[in-house]
Amino acid sequence: MNATAAALLGFLHDRPMSGWDLVATAEALIGDFWTVTRSQVYRELAAMEAAGLVVAGPPGPRERRPFEITDAGRSVFSEWLLQPPGSEQIRYPLLLTIAFGHHLPPGRLPAFVAEHREIHEQRLNEYRSLRAELGDDAGPYALATLDFGMRYESAVLDWFDHLPPEIAGGS
Repeated sequence: MNATAAALLGFLHDRPMSGWDLVATAEALIGDFWTVTRSQVYRELAAMEAAGLVVAGPPGPRERRPFEITDAGRSVFSEWLLQPPGSEQIRYPLLLTIAFGHHLPPGRLPAFVAEHREIHEQRLNEYRSLRAELGDDAGPYALATLDFGMRYESAVLDWFDHLPPEIAGGS
């Protein structure tokens, strides 16, 4: 069981969902730290259906078929969840660009950094707003995930503040 398939099974614990619903849910709940593409979702749903982990219901509006987790799917999800998580892998395109930044024309890398700074400032503000909106009602698991997001964005912004001028711009 790969992590993407497991995440889909986790979402299906709450209610049956179509592939479209699963993509939207993944984007909303884990999209800032776990990438799930539409093609992955449909590929995983087909594989999980073939393995008896989910069953597809009749097509609904717009021909979307809701998938429901089976007892076997709940069991496989539980087994996956009990395994120690693997180590994280940083896939940060800006960091890769910085690694080869000496090949860029002057000024281009600072422009990239400025664009990313704006994105991270916006994301931090969104997390802070969401945290204020939720209060303590979201439960410890959602709040811990949100706290990580806020701390991550703060750390990235701090890192931007410490970049050398040839990378960040300025003098």
